Amino acid sequence: MPINYGELLKKRAKQSKVYTDYQMTGLTLATILGDQEHKALYIKLAKTHDMDKLIRLAKNIAEKKDVKNRGAYFMRVLHSEKKA
Repeated sequence: MPINYGELLKKRAKQSKVYTDYQMTGLTLATILGDQEHKALYIKLAKTHDMDKLIRLAKNIAEKKDVKNRGAYFMRVLHSEKKA
């Protein structure tokens, strides 16, 4: 049975490769907020900010039922806390 390397590469590309804590935190943030499109942004934030604080903030925002765009609201709250 011949190996189809194109299919093998496509399959491997879909698998997550997490090497550091901040990468895992960023992916967790994207999952909590339901914003998979911006997972690279969340990974970058996790690298430069307190990871526990980011997770707590994301969970608080995810619990709010009236927030339509959780990712944008998360960024707004994070930015306003940074200024304060």
